[in-house]
Amino acid sequence: MKTYSTTASLRATLNAARRAGKTISFVPTMGNLHEGHLRLVRRARQLGDVVVVSIFVNPLQFGANEDLDSYPRTLAADKEKLFAEGVQCLFLPQVDEIYPEGMDLHSKVSVPDLSERHCGASRPGHFTGVTTIVNKLFNIVQPDSAVFGEKDFQQLSVIRKMVRDLCMPIDIVGVATARADDGLALSSRNGYLSDQHRRSAPVLHRVLQECREAIACGYDSYRELEQHAVLTLREAGFEPDYFAICDAGSLREVGPQTEEVVILVAAKLGSTRLIDNVTLNLNPSADWGMLATN
Repeated sequence: MKTYSTTASLRATLNAARRAGKTISFVPTMGNLHEGHLRLVRRARQLGDVVVVSIFVNPLQFGANEDLDSYPRTLAADKEKLFAEGVQCLFLPQVDEIYPEGMDLHSKVSVPDLSERHCGASRPGHFTGVTTIVNKLFNIVQPDSAVFGEKDFQQLSVIRKMVRDLCMPIDIVGVATARADDGLALSSRNGYLSDQHRRSAPVLHRVLQECREAIACGYDSYRELEQHAVLTLREAGFEPDYFAICDAGSLREVGPQTEEVVILVAAKLGSTRLIDNVTLNLNPSADWGMLATN
């Protein structure tokens, strides 16, 4: 595995690989890698001849009161894990490589509407930071495919729309959420949880599952389900940001044409903000035994 800190050096290597007829798959990360990230890397290895992983804690997607300075950075351990997974290229740029004139003067990419709901409503500017850095990384790496986790369902949806809207020739591949044995979605932020909060954290996924089961059984009073879920989370010690039952395509309210539902949640447990989701196919002709269980 070779490490690159500049766009020019990485591009030189990847251009040579392309001339040799090799395909390139890409996994953008912010480091502090866990099993969820490694599953993305393994999927990328199936998709491309050369796997590129980036580690960049992107300041543009953090709000003024968010955890940029305290975001966990574990570079030595990350490198060991990526080497063990057979990654060929690690892109490790500094902030001034990505934003040479500073963030305020840097061109930005935004996805309207889809990025303004749910997490976008409570974290203004967050998704513009995400789409700007992902767009820039895509231009640097020019991958054939890029792999993202489904844990952040809204982020994946926003990136897919950006790629469609801007006619990028990149296959965006989602990978099911990796979970601990008790159901908690793996996240770099789980390390912030106290022992007590870690014991409570699996309630988040349990409430999502209960909501999905109610809908699968025919209960369609979605606002009542959302209100009940919020109350249950508060009783378990969470501070819910939102709990929303949505059309999986538009992230808007479920309507007559909805075929797949996504149930999204974001909630604080102590000072740690957790997100999760599950999906459900509403198509009556679907094989119910094959319903998504992420």
